[in-house]
Amino acid sequence: MNNDIVLGIETSCDDTAVALVNSAGQVLSSVVASQLDIHSAFGGIYPEFAARAHISSIIPTVHEAMHRADVKPEQLLAIGVTRGPGLISSLLVGLNTAAGLGLGWNKPVIGINHLRGHLRSADLDQQRVKYPAIILLVSGGHTFLAYMESTTNITLLGSTRDDSVGETYDKVGRMLGLGYPGGPAVDKLAATGHPTIAFPRPLLRTGFEFSFSGLKSSVSRYLDNCENPVYEDVAASFVQSVMEILVKKSQLAIKTYPAKSFAIVGGVAASPQLRSAAAKLSHDLKIELCLPPVKWSTDNAAMIALATFDYLNLSMLKEPLPELHLTISDF
Repeated sequence: MNNDIVLGIETSCDDTAVALVNSAGQVLSSVVASQLDIHSAFGGIYPEFAARAHISSIIPTVHEAMHRADVKPEQLLAIGVTRGPGLISSLLVGLNTAAGLGLGWNKPVIGINHLRGHLRSADLDQQRVKYPAIILLVSGGHTFLAYMESTTNITLLGSTRDDSVGETYDKVGRMLGLGYPGGPAVDKLAATGHPTIAFPRPLLRTGFEFSFSGLKSSVSRYLDNCENPVYEDVAASFVQSVMEILVKKSQLAIKTYPAKSFAIVGGVAASPQLRSAAAKLSHDLKIELCLPPVKWSTDNAAMIALATFDYLNLSMLKEPLPELHLTISDF
């Protein structure tokens, strides 16, 4: 086996994830220790419990991923680990584990921006993205549009001013009594309802920036003031509003910047409604749509491992790696 394998570690939030990936994006193994049962009772992530669970799971998860791929430490090119953004206590578990393994195995350890990992997730299992590309990242913590001339030349077009799409989904799901995580449950409920409620579309015609706080508040006020709300219709109306915002902004980006492909990444990329809307948009604008398989849409270590190759290639060329400048707290 060639020395062309990176071990990826992802502990930015709740799940402990480890994967081994080669430079072609082939996933040799991917192991996830889920914390869903731990946090579901709280309706969200409890940071202290998340960090403790990572501590218990991280080494067994690394061993299992190495075993499934039948890879020995000496066969690794490097170790890539999420360095942020995320929960500090969770990130520290992954970072310290990676540092220890790097010392023990004499392998370079590279801290990877979690968002850069998502941007590369569409190329897992097979090369899908053709550059230049428009990328829409929609996840639990982030929402933005980017123009990628290559895997290392990235321009941020616009991001959310407040809540992310995923966060808004989860909060609306909580309002509707759907539990945690709310995203998949809201989409499922929406599929059985009718979009009869005129919820707002914040910043719909204002460039590439997003805002979802007002939409979330509008749903809350409607539920408070409506005597007998039909939850299916509330979900359908909410989802329709979100889809219109995402599609309109993406359409503007595709028409403004020359691109060969349009990719949607992040946890919300698993939404059936978003995939359907994106398919129609790409067909209408005659641009190739690149979607990661659903299993690689949510947080995973394979995307972190693949993004590590970008850092390695540039370090070999002795060139600085450009960063996505969102906010200082992201890094």
